[in-house]
Amino acid sequence: MNNPDPLHGKTLESILLDLVAELGWEDMGQMVNIKCFNENPSIKSSLVFLRKTPWARKKVEDIYIRYIVKNRRHD
Repeated sequence: MNNPDPLHGKTLESILLDLVAELGWEDMGQMVNIKCFNENPSIKSSLVFLRKTPWARKKVEDIYIRYIVKNRRHD
């Protein structure tokens, strides 16, 4: 049976890696205007910030669902 939660079993790091590969830092920085996406972006700095900032993490997770999960369903 499929788990209805598309984030089930996904780490924040794997979500970020998928998004960077799919969208790039520039597009992500436009979607979520945070320093760790717009100034010297890195996975490490983004993880630190997102783990401490629930509103930003929620936005990133929503982008992941919109761009990655939905696209994979159509493959």
